[in-house]
Amino acid sequence: MRYISTRGQAPELSFSEAMMTGLARDGGLYVPQEIPAMAAADIAALAGQPYEEIAFRVMLPFLGDTFTEAEFRGLLANAYGGFGHPARAPLVQLAPNHFLLELFHGPTLAFKDFAMQLIGQMMQAALAKSGERITIVGATSGDTGSAAMEAFRGLSNVDVFILYPHGRVSEVQRRQMTTPSEANVHAIAIDGDFDDAQARVKDMFNDMEFRDGVRLAGVNSINWARVLAQVVYYFSAAVSLGAPHRKVSFTVPTGNFGDIFAGYIARKMGLPIEKLVIATNQNDILDRAIKLGEYRTDGVKPSISPSMDIQVSSNFERVLFDAYGRDGAAVSALMGELREGGFTISQGALEMLREQFASGRCSEEETRDTIRSCFAETGEVLCPHSAVGVKVAAEHLGATPMITLATAHPAKFPDAVEAAMGTRPILPDRMADLFDRDERVTRLPNDLAALQAHIRERIAN
Repeated sequence: MRYISTRGQAPELSFSEAMMTGLARDGGLYVPQEIPAMAAADIAALAGQPYEEIAFRVMLPFLGDTFTEAEFRGLLANAYGGFGHPARAPLVQLAPNHFLLELFHGPTLAFKDFAMQLIGQMMQAALAKSGERITIVGATSGDTGSAAMEAFRGLSNVDVFILYPHGRVSEVQRRQMTTPSEANVHAIAIDGDFDDAQARVKDMFNDMEFRDGVRLAGVNSINWARVLAQVVYYFSAAVSLGAPHRKVSFTVPTGNFGDIFAGYIARKMGLPIEKLVIATNQNDILDRAIKLGEYRTDGVKPSISPSMDIQVSSNFERVLFDAYGRDGAAVSALMGELREGGFTISQGALEMLREQFASGRCSEEETRDTIRSCFAETGEVLCPHSAVGVKVAAEHLGATPMITLATAHPAKFPDAVEAAMGTRPILPDRMADLFDRDERVTRLPNDLAALQAHIRERIAN
């Protein structure tokens, strides 16, 4: 299995190389040269299997010779053994033909744990073989940062620096990033929004002297291994509801497009997905792109679902690569136009996107109403992001079972949930002392040179 860049000018890499590299040297994102298909009988055979076994069978064809089968089984066991539910990703029924996929039973209570816990294990194993040391730099709108710190804290051959937008994450999200005491993990609050943080990380990857000097690696959703790990729960959920013998649909609250792109990959592998529905909050660039054919930024508006407060959705580049016939030059030109504010999607590419995805938008008031009504009708407490998904999913229900991804535990956003339904969700017992822990964070301007200097200094020490 080889991996190629969406911009066509970077060398082909193995899975291990693509995982360690993150962003390609031409600025593009790595994708598999081809997508291995699973036969219907092999998909049917996943039914009733533990989550780790499903992950093994779904992911193995993408790994090449990076790990032996025994090594990979061990990494999966270590990654998911600490989750708070034996099913790892259980389904809960909300209404006739509408199900909620709970992805918040990992150590940081967010869906990012499914990928980050495994990447931590895989990177640690690969580095142990090579004897190398790396510096991980990532941007987060809230959940990726804490998941990365949890996965890598205390490792002797990895330094982790997470940039988050100052004042634009929930207090629980912030404390999950600022309270780890291990010396190899660092929280950086930057002045600006998530798009600013994400842009500075990309700038660091595109500064080859800095990139090579600190041995830079990325664990944002730009990292293919992140996407691959998320493909697994589409299969586990679908076979629980009868796939491949009947189709299923998914609605995905998304800002950076990585989680729903994983569903797109699952479909290309052969999973019978009828609808893939993009659910956006008021930062609705993805909904506008599908409906209007225009991908144009108009500024990030802070919301009660802050992990989706994004205008530049990095993983959208991956699906554009397919929509434009895997033409790296065309994608590179579009990304150049995006730096100037946006672009018009060609008619052929737009038709492909509309064949693959539906979309919807949820306002702030609709988010609150959905939290309130879902609790009243089902007793299920939704985080604001999951509520966005549930509201949009309701607009796309039909004869096919709909699965909405619940991306975070409601206690990560207690103020928003309490304001909507009058009851404050509580953290699990293992996090009960979160607000008593000491915080450690550095606030920096939205300035590349200042960020690079800070990282160099901390690595040197």
